[in-house]
Amino acid sequence: MSLDVKRLELSPFGMNCYVVRRAGADEAVVVDPGWPGETERIDEALGGARCAAILITHADIDHIGGVAELQRETGAPVYMAEVDSERAQRINELYPEAGVTFEAFTPDVLLAGDERLELGGIEFETLKVPGHLLGHLAFYSDGALFSGDVLFAGSVGRTDRPDGDWETLLDSIRRLLERFPSETVVYSGHGPPTTLGDELARNPFLAELRA
Repeated sequence: MSLDVKRLELSPFGMNCYVVRRAGADEAVVVDPGWPGETERIDEALGGARCAAILITHADIDHIGGVAELQRETGAPVYMAEVDSERAQRINELYPEAGVTFEAFTPDVLLAGDERLELGGIEFETLKVPGHLLGHLAFYSDGALFSGDVLFAGSVGRTDRPDGDWETLLDSIRRLLERFPSETVVYSGHGPPTTLGDELARNPFLAELRA
């Protein structure tokens, strides 16, 4: 059965939150519920389905700002990279100029990458993809890659912060391109969906990988 993927733009940064389920299933997985006060929109996208799990690609504030609220409302376990899990407790230190008070949370399952997760009837592969943030993960299932802020349509994640690194990011993208077919749909942390093949062919930041 194919995946039903609903994309919600949340937070002042236009971050993509995804509600993912098997077509017609009564359980779903939420990827990156990014901002406080927007849980109602996620509830609407769930459409009565039970939230079986919350997956976090990385611990930037616009991707984790609404986790505590959804975790409390649904009781769903939160899956997050162990490397960056301490940021869940320091959430109000991450972006103090946001003018918003965030709620700290505790992840239920800590990931290292390369796990296989069976959640809501969906099997996800977890992939360690550092370069934008040290503990950045991507999640793959059935031709869909939830890439967070590693790869976008026509762009890539920023690397100008202390734990960012351009060569590391490029290597992460190279490994994704080598591992998955070109028709894999990329559901990014910002912007519209794309495919791995389209990005390899046209993304100006990937010229080195085309050489």
